[in-house]
Amino acid sequence: MSSPTDDRSPKLPRGWLRATVVSIIALAFVSAAAGFIAFLAQLRGAEKVPDRKADGIVVLTGGSSRVSDAMELLAAGYGRRLLISGVHPTSTANDISRTLPENQSFMTCCVDLDRTALSTRGNAAEARRWAEGRRFTSLIVVTSNYHMPRALVEFSHAMPRTTLIPFAVVGEKWREEPWWISGSTLRLLLSEYVKYVAAELRVRLEDFGIDLWPEMSEQPAGQQPKRPATAQAN
Repeated sequence: MSSPTDDRSPKLPRGWLRATVVSIIALAFVSAAAGFIAFLAQLRGAEKVPDRKADGIVVLTGGSSRVSDAMELLAAGYGRRLLISGVHPTSTANDISRTLPENQSFMTCCVDLDRTALSTRGNAAEARRWAEGRRFTSLIVVTSNYHMPRALVEFSHAMPRTTLIPFAVVGEKWREEPWWISGSTLRLLLSEYVKYVAAELRVRLEDFGIDLWPEMSEQPAGQQPKRPATAQAN
């Protein structure tokens, strides 16, 4: 016959395991919330003119007014050349210049187009090749404020010896409506936060020689890559 103590003993490990699982979930939730708050603290609420000039300017396509803001920086002399990274394969310089009539003259003299990059990581790789080919040692990076933290992670990892100067573009919707009352903006920020954390994890692992997500830059001959909309890619 089993004693009362024997009947109760199997329940102790299950209770301990349940408490452990709940504690781990709670800790993960608190850590994720703290990380998200730290991520939000990096986002600029207003555009700020760079405090210095650079050799070149790189703008990542995909967000409202990124290219026009980068062209204004080029016209103001903040860089000698501009790279527009992530341009759709079918887009031409004329297509872009038609949307920027006030800066059309710069398209022929001082702007280069990158049609290869399909992701932020690809933007960083192409920007590195562009900068190295011109012996640029400093770059102004232009992208949306919510995308800037991840862009800087990728660019800093791709070109650790290059001075990076962020210019965060703040969209009209961001200025007009607080993110916490906009469902679409909140979803965008949560999605970007997850991508930011994944980028941080990947580059840290790569520092130890572990590449879990190799960049697929080569395409089979004669095959066009399936290119997502740049606003979603970045």
